[in-house]
Amino acid sequence: MSASPAPASSGSFLGKAGPLVLARLFTAGLTLSIPLVLARVLSLEEYGTYYQLFLISTTLYYVLPFGVVQSLYYFLPRAEHRRPYLGQTMLFMSLAGVVAAGLVFVLLEPVAGLFSNPRLLDYRLPLAVYTALLLGSFPLEVSLTSQGRTRQSAVVYLGSDTLRAAAMVVPCLLGASLGGMMVAVAVFAGVRYLATWAVALRGSTGPLVSGRLMREQLAYAAPFGAAMALSIPQQNAHFYVVASAVAPALYALYRVGCFQLPVVDLLYTPTSEVLMVRLGELEKAGRLEEAVGAFREAAGKLAFVFLPFAAFLFAAAPEFISALFGAKFLPAVPVFRVSVLGVALSILPMDGVLRARGYTRAIFLSYLVKALVTVPLLWLGVRYFGMMGGVVSWALAEVVGKATLLVRVPAALSTPERKLGLRDVIPWTELGKAGLSAVAAGAAVFALRFGLLDAWGRVPEGFFWRMLPLAIAGVLFVIGYMAVLHATGIRPLRVLAGLRPRGTG
Repeated sequence: MSASPAPASSGSFLGKAGPLVLARLFTAGLTLSIPLVLARVLSLEEYGTYYQLFLISTTLYYVLPFGVVQSLYYFLPRAEHRRPYLGQTMLFMSLAGVVAAGLVFVLLEPVAGLFSNPRLLDYRLPLAVYTALLLGSFPLEVSLTSQGRTRQSAVVYLGSDTLRAAAMVVPCLLGASLGGMMVAVAVFAGVRYLATWAVALRGSTGPLVSGRLMREQLAYAAPFGAAMALSIPQQNAHFYVVASAVAPALYALYRVGCFQLPVVDLLYTPTSEVLMVRLGELEKAGRLEEAVGAFREAAGKLAFVFLPFAAFLFAAAPEFISALFGAKFLPAVPVFRVSVLGVALSILPMDGVLRARGYTRAIFLSYLVKALVTVPLLWLGVRYFGMMGGVVSWALAEVVGKATLLVRVPAALSTPERKLGLRDVIPWTELGKAGLSAVAAGAAVFALRFGLLDAWGRVPEGFFWRMLPLAIAGVLFVIGYMAVLHATGIRPLRVLAGLRPRGTG
């Protein structure tokens, strides 16, 4: 029996994420433009309705796949014949789309009553079509990334996100308002669905479906799928509770407060995906002892980005909200400052490690704990503290869930020869230096606002003038962060060197 080929060197595995990172970096601007444009062309009531519609759609989008699509990251790097896994995944997702459309038709009326927003019913048909076809196209990028075809996946991300941004923004700019946008996104989802069947199966071999392999795939996916069935409603629970407690206009403020720049998805998701493939390669090659190094490398690089990003958003929250959404959304600043905690909590790619090592039951347990914690927190929080209670309840539940995942990571990365503990898997040095530098730079932004508060109040109206305070705060933060990093012995220009694109399929 021939030896398994050795995987790519550990020094370059994060470089495989480079094309995905660059693609998402480009499309992040397009994605960011969607809520910013809509905030200006829609009324507060319509803006709140827009968020409520997509809250329903995204809940179904992430729950109904039941972990089957994500299981491709586990099976494809290990498979002799990949076509059955791809074919049965796409058929499963097509069926899930049909279920989603039915749920939209059945549940939208009671949800509209819960939200005290009967206008939701005006968009029932396009919402059902959009959700169904988007679910059917879920495997598109995952099918490419899990086969190591990161460049092709990056191209698909570019094309898909560009079309999606155009479908959501252009109709509203042309005066078609929310109704025109919903029709356009339904057409976009149909294009994605057709592209999935045209692209995903290319180059794979084997039958389209295998009953035995499907049972194995479902057995692997079931714990993770059950976890997502708990996690997504739990993560979105504060949106539903707040939407049921306030008018659509106030809900629009809350959603702006919970707005996050797509930096987490931009870096965390491709890094986690490539890390999962890397761990599968190491396991296949009998070099699992290198897994902890791969995890620490990924977490360390994310720390140098996510910690300063969260610190800057917290410190410059008024400038950020005013510049991107306008002064009418400034009441959302306190909610926004709590919500940026989610960026800092994304440093450790724990769920990717646990899925790659088959610890999906640990993910389910984490989400179960979060769900159990969320219910009393939200009931008390929103009842007594309103919108602030909603976002604080969400943040506390996230901390509990991350801690539950973290305690399982050492076992997932251990080998029979070496048992690891928490102190072995966390990149303490990188966390300490990034945290110190971020806090110092954030303090400088607070000092700047205190010194120039009167000047900021006299800034004229207009996009350029609204961006000026944010730009000044950003330059000060970057200079401060880089200077403190340099003083701790870190060369900032080398921090993300492992994420640059390299020769890979």
